Amino acid sequence: MEVYDKDRFSRDDEMGDAELDIKPLIEVLRLRLDDLPNETIIATIKPTRINCLAEESNITWSKGEVIENMVLRLRNSVSGEVEVQLGWINVPGSKGL
Repeated sequence: MEVYDKDRFSRDDEMGDAELDIKPLIEVLRLRLDDLPNETIIATIKPTRINCLAEESNITWSKGEVIENMVLRLRNSVSGEVEVQLGWINVPGSKGL
């Protein structure tokens, strides 16, 4: 993922980049969980030297959906973090998982 600022009167500036691993989210989705209590933590992913996580990331059951919230540390920048929320959207006519 590349992150840019938003400038009104000049070109947007690149702020940095981060890599996110969606494998843990896909693995949880394949479990086909249903009817868990709201805000149940299904999995926790810890920061490593390989991923860009700034802190632990939780995959939770929230309002009937599997959601992953993460804070990513930007690379190729002086400093910076970005908060990201991932979820799965079923597209009609697609094969799905």
